[in-house]
Amino acid sequence: MRNAPDRRCARKYIHGVPKIQASRWLLVRLSAIAALFLVWQLVALAQIWPAAVLPSPGQVWRQLLSTSDFGNGQGGYAGSTLVERLGVSLRRVGYGCFYGVLLGLVLGLAMGLVPVVRAVTEPAVAFLRALPPLAYLSLLVIWFGIDEEPKVYLLMIAAFPPVAVAAAAAVSGVNRQYVEAAQALGATALDVIRAVILPASGPEILTGVRLAVGIAYSSVVAAETVNGADGIGGMVLNAQRFNQTAVVILGLFVIGITGLVIDSLIVAAQRALSPWRGRA
Repeated sequence: MRNAPDRRCARKYIHGVPKIQASRWLLVRLSAIAALFLVWQLVALAQIWPAAVLPSPGQVWRQLLSTSDFGNGQGGYAGSTLVERLGVSLRRVGYGCFYGVLLGLVLGLAMGLVPVVRAVTEPAVAFLRALPPLAYLSLLVIWFGIDEEPKVYLLMIAAFPPVAVAAAAAVSGVNRQYVEAAQALGATALDVIRAVILPASGPEILTGVRLAVGIAYSSVVAAETVNGADGIGGMVLNAQRFNQTAVVILGLFVIGITGLVIDSLIVAAQRALSPWRGRA
């Protein structure tokens, strides 16, 4: 019976924030978004710039209905619906992030556990981290052609440095007393990595994954500059060539909103895997 009040109190909080305060923050954010759209609509009505430069929210909404092909029979945009294009881009981002995160995690663990590996590979990781994706896109096209390979490799290379850096820093920062205690209890090296190092460094690694996914997703337009007309980035680039500003803005909104959803899912996973963070 003593735990009942505690449960009731726990329900009043969302990740350490009171529900009332969380509701207020949500209301503030929605109000800010509504104000932004209102200003956008007022500027469009004032015709400070022509509609070809700054279309109204209504024009972008009509492009959403048209490109989504909600029973209008127009076939979306250039033969593909918005959902189909988004699915193609998300598939590329998924493959690139999967391989990039896997490579970054393995390399980051090695860098954090073995000083020699860190001394050898850290300059190369820092070098790739400093390069913008477009800097090595042409080289990837020369090596792998214009099919799917250069796009996936571009996103993979963009994704793995943040994970490698975060994993190396997290592993090297694990409290040595935990490792020594596990070894004193007879744990093998693999047991220490699995039961001590990974759980202790997990939150920082997930932060690196969050950064990696954001970088890869923001690079999807660059990846689809090469024979990527079937993706959402290809739609944006094609619309830019024909001065279809409403389609360009629609594509940017879709990329931004889906990126926000993906980021929220990663944050939720981070909170679920490390519920103690921010409460100590």
